[in-house]
Amino acid sequence: MMLRLLAFVGGLAGAGTLSQFPEFSQQYLQRLGGQVDALAAVTADFDASAAKAGMDREKALDSMTGTEFLGFRQDDMRNAFTRFDRLSADLTLLRAAGPVERVFMPQRFADTDLFKATLAEFKPAVPVTLTGLTTSGIGFLGGWAAVMGLLTLIATPFRRRAPR
Repeated sequence: MMLRLLAFVGGLAGAGTLSQFPEFSQQYLQRLGGQVDALAAVTADFDASAAKAGMDREKALDSMTGTEFLGFRQDDMRNAFTRFDRLSADLTLLRAAGPVERVFMPQRFADTDLFKATLAEFKPAVPVTLTGLTTSGIGFLGGWAAVMGLLTLIATPFRRRAPR
C-alpha cells in the first residue's frame, strides 16, 4: 500500500512539473527566435563587410590577426557563427514540432544562457489547455513509473518468498 501511495505522489509530482512544459517551451521558443534574429543580423553585417573587402567569411575571419584584440574578436565571431547555426537548427525543429512533441526533444533546449533567462522569467500556471492536460498525463505516468520502478528495485531484496 505504501509503495502505491509513494508512486502516486511521484505521479502527481511528474504531472505538476510536466504540465508547465508547454508554456515554458513557448517562452523559450520566443527567446530563441529573438536570439536567432539578433545573430542573423550580426552574421549578415559581418558577411557584408567581408564582401565589401572582397573576402568570404572564412577569409575575413583569418585576416583578423596581428593584435591580441583582433584574436579575441576573431574567436568571438567564430563563436557567434557557431551559435547562430546551432540555434537556427534548434528553432527550425522546435517550430515544426508540436508542444507535446517538444517534451521529447530536450536536446533542443540545450542553450544554458537562454534556458536560464527563460526560467528566471517563467511563472507557473494551471494548465487548462488540451496540451497542458496531455503533458500533465505524460508527467503523471512518467513520475509514477519512475517512483514505482525505483521502489520496486529497492524493495525486491526484502520481500518474502512464497513457500514452495
